[in-house]
Amino acid sequence: MSMRPSSKSDLFWSFSWLALQGFGGVLAVVQRVLVEEKQWLSREEFVEDWAVAQILPGPNVVNLSLILGDRYFGTSGALLAMAGMLFFPLLIVLAMVLLYSGVADQPQIQGALRGMGSVTAGLITATGFKLLPALKNNPIGQKLSWLFVAWGFVAIALLRIPLVWVLLSLGGLSCTLAYRALRQVRAPATGTRAKP
Repeated sequence: MSMRPSSKSDLFWSFSWLALQGFGGVLAVVQRVLVEEKQWLSREEFVEDWAVAQILPGPNVVNLSLILGDRYFGTSGALLAMAGMLFFPLLIVLAMVLLYSGVADQPQIQGALRGMGSVTAGLITATGFKLLPALKNNPIGQKLSWLFVAWGFVAIALLRIPLVWVLLSLGGLSCTLAYRALRQVRAPATGTRAKP
């Protein structure tokens, strides 16, 4: 059973600390903090909430903070969680803009930024591998889930299809299949026959 934030200030400071740890890309950190350390979400709940956060407009982790804040403390919790995600990074970005404008043409700075991009890609890949066990409990089954992962990779990485079309096609199809699978599971439990 998942735990919950002890107070609104716990929610705000947890998301503030989360934002500062994962500055520039928080997926790797957000899963570790929310699932493993704080245990506010199970691995399966995290995968579900993260999927919703990804299809909503705006930054994924800000969407996730809104979802969790609202779940635990309503609208005020959602606003506080979002404020925690944005306040300190905003201050840091403003300070970095001032510093970067003076050194932007130096090759060392450009090389460092390229290196950070590689590290971010590695962190996202590692987190994806860490979340793979959650596929076992997916309503459409592990084999079909793997097939969707492969199709998504081919569509985005190899065929360069825009993300919005991949989400609408593969996401829509997987949601439809999951809905049908869940309906078939629930029908025997309630004693009613599921309609085709």
